[in-house]
Amino acid sequence: MKITIITIGKLKEKYLVDAADEYIKRLKPYVTLQIMELPEQRTVDLECDNLINHLPKDCWICVLDVYGKMMSSEDFAKTISDSVLYGQSHLVFVIGGAFGINDKLRKSANLCLSLSKMTFTHQMTRIILLEQIYRAFKINRGEKYHW
Repeated sequence: MKITIITIGKLKEKYLVDAADEYIKRLKPYVTLQIMELPEQRTVDLECDNLINHLPKDCWICVLDVYGKMMSSEDFAKTISDSVLYGQSHLVFVIGGAFGINDKLRKSANLCLSLSKMTFTHQMTRIILLEQIYRAFKINRGEKYHW
């Protein structure tokens, strides 16, 4: 299975880089992971057009969105499992920039997912997403980590 995370901006703070590196390392036994960092743009529409232009063909797309569906870790794990069951071997997660995303990007997604009612920086969102992807694989394999 391949997972791609397409995101606006780079991780700048060392503690965020270290956290991302830890979850990337933990995910290696489960998936081939690619993180694509795109530059910040002057407007949300320019950022979203750039994100859309980088979406691979024939993949399952999840856009992180403040207005998206909230789900438990178990439901997220099932969503990943179901996507594979239905023939998707490439999952793509999209994280917009500091000012969010537009409707055009939302409409390109198979799922719009909200991590919380709270607002997180797009850099922190990447860390939370990586942890939840890792947790999903542990849940789906019945491995100890979740509880």
